[in-house]
Amino acid sequence: MTVLDINRIREILPHRYPFLLIDRVTQVVDGKSLTALKNVTANEPMFTGHFENQPIFPGVLMIECIAQASALLASLILDATANRKRLYLFAGVDRTRFKRIVEPGDQMCIEVELKNHRQQVWRCTGTITVDGVLACSADILFTHKDLP
Repeated sequence: MTVLDINRIREILPHRYPFLLIDRVTQVVDGKSLTALKNVTANEPMFTGHFENQPIFPGVLMIECIAQASALLASLILDATANRKRLYLFAGVDRTRFKRIVEPGDQMCIEVELKNHRQQVWRCTGTITVDGVLACSADILFTHKDLP
């Protein structure tokens, strides 16, 4: 079992506050899957406007959590680290479903599994659960581009 703390995650992903949405990786099955955590706190910037009287973690950011966990998995497979020469880019999102509201105080468990990888195109399937209840599921298609 591999565990990555926030410092190691920051070495791998180029995202930074407030857009780094993975707090810890609790498990990696080499080349196959990854499990990560995101602690949802009331002081996150999206809650000032989404929504004022009922803060809800945005669905689009749940998809981004799955994408970041998928990029972590791909980076571990490639033995890549964060730098200014590689970008991970969305190529598509399929079969997305939202089943439960996520709000401050929740801990999201993000599980991603590599389904396919050809050249620079990756397909992962991911789920987010809170207390064992499905909150979101999506298939993520992404690519990476190396910059000069």
